[in-house]
Amino acid sequence: MGEPLSTEAMTVGLVGCGNISAQYLASLPRLPNLRLVSVTDPVAAAADRVAADQGVPARPLESVLADPDVDVILNLTPPQVHAPLTVRALEAGKHVYLEKPFAVTSAEAETMLTAAAASGRRIGSAPDTVLGTGIQTARRLIDDGEIGRPIAATAFMMSPGHESWHPNPGFYYLRGGGPLLDMGVYYLTALVTLLGPVAEVSAMSSRVRTERLVPDRGPRAGEVLPVEVDTYVAGTLRHDSGVISTLIVSFDTIASRLPRIEVYGSAASLDVPDPNQFANPVGISAARDDPFRPITDLGGYREAGRGYGLADMVRALREGVPHRQSAELGFHVHEVMERIAEASEAGRTVPVVSRCDRPAAVPQGARPELA
Repeated sequence: MGEPLSTEAMTVGLVGCGNISAQYLASLPRLPNLRLVSVTDPVAAAADRVAADQGVPARPLESVLADPDVDVILNLTPPQVHAPLTVRALEAGKHVYLEKPFAVTSAEAETMLTAAAASGRRIGSAPDTVLGTGIQTARRLIDDGEIGRPIAATAFMMSPGHESWHPNPGFYYLRGGGPLLDMGVYYLTALVTLLGPVAEVSAMSSRVRTERLVPDRGPRAGEVLPVEVDTYVAGTLRHDSGVISTLIVSFDTIASRLPRIEVYGSAASLDVPDPNQFANPVGISAARDDPFRPITDLGGYREAGRGYGLADMVRALREGVPHRQSAELGFHVHEVMERIAEASEAGRTVPVVSRCDRPAAVPQGARPELA
């Protein structure tokens, strides 16, 4: 595949200096197999601010893509830019790790897979939160048979919407946004990691408002946001294993006491932590009236943050083995989301065509540059 064998750190060009970039930049100093060498953003002031903070140059995209000394593009652009930028970077000979969602449509996602195959370069995709101790401890309990045979799962993300807190909430309500693509991706990636790929889906969804109003605080206070996507989505998934998962994601819910994820087995149930976080505790209960007993970490990258999936990809590149947050995983999760939307519109169960391998578990005490 033309993959490098050097043990030196791979060089990273970050493209997209928006809100999420701060979390990646906080992790990079802990990841010795990555070295940030440039930042890029169409808003020059944003790129200059991050460049000054990180001590690297702010460069135009064309310059970064043409530079043979840049190994990987960290694509943190809005969803609508993910596919075109990723394809350009792959064709320029770069590996790419991109923020979620994988793409806006499956057709776009297919162009990314085609470009990766033609270039011999890899794509990695967020969310990498599933590599932390929370989801990986739940994975270990399932794999070790602690809950018996998995039967079902529930997953809930109930929120009033991003305008209540995000400094730039508009694109969350445009095509490529919404609670399914923006937040459902965390829950679906966790469900596939825990229970394997999805075979078919059914769903219903609604859009109760065509406009959203930003509250009277922050830089965009009072702005009216058009809504192009459904903002409440309820889906039922049948995994290849026969496990049935129920997923509800909402930007229309003021308050909720529902759990994030629960997995139900023939011998016990799991309380699985928020898949948008890396390290919250897991609980297990083997009787109806027993409280969930907290479980000490049994796997996953400790003290992980966004970017650990990129470090895992670079390690896998060096070793010539599959990386955990693979293009196939990202594509499959994206297709599941697209099929949920299709099932809602069609009013019927829809098959999921793609499949992916269940990602390798992260051993207890592992580091992303080593295992």
